[in-house]
Amino acid sequence: MKRDEQALRALQAALAAEHAAVYGYGVVGGRIAEGRRTEARAAYDAHRARRDALAREVRGLGTEPVAAGAAYALPFAVPDAPTAVRLAAELEDRVAGVYSDLVRATTGARRREAAGALREAAVRAVRWRGGSVAFPGLAERAGTDTGDAGPSVSPPVSGTARPTV
Repeated sequence: MKRDEQALRALQAALAAEHAAVYGYGVVGGRIAEGRRTEARAAYDAHRARRDALAREVRGLGTEPVAAGAAYALPFAVPDAPTAVRLAAELEDRVAGVYSDLVRATTGARRREAAGALREAAVRAVRWRGGSVAFPGLAERAGTDTGDAGPSVSPPVSGTARPTV
């Protein structure tokens, strides 16, 4: 696979992850305690901005951006504020994982932007979790088995399970 194809695939994966994060933060916002609502809103806005920038970048490369799913399956039930905080940390971990792939697949300004997005997601995850992991965005090196490092965000197909956040 050519470098340009790898970069485009990684850009599309980052866009898909941002779609999922925006959806997930909608759930977080509905369950989060009042004291953390501003933090949740700021994260939601940051993911929307990154999503929009990535869509513009993909279009600029002459490709149709991956579309958001109508809904995403959550990795666990979110009935209350503590699980909303846990979901927010999980969203950030997954986004960081996808941006680590984008860092590997790109160069120059695009790589710097991806590294910045990875850093921002890792910092937000630490804030939500109250602690950090050794290698944010790289589950295989963090010493934890979190499953897939990125969200499954392929478009839903009629009669199949929805993508996960």
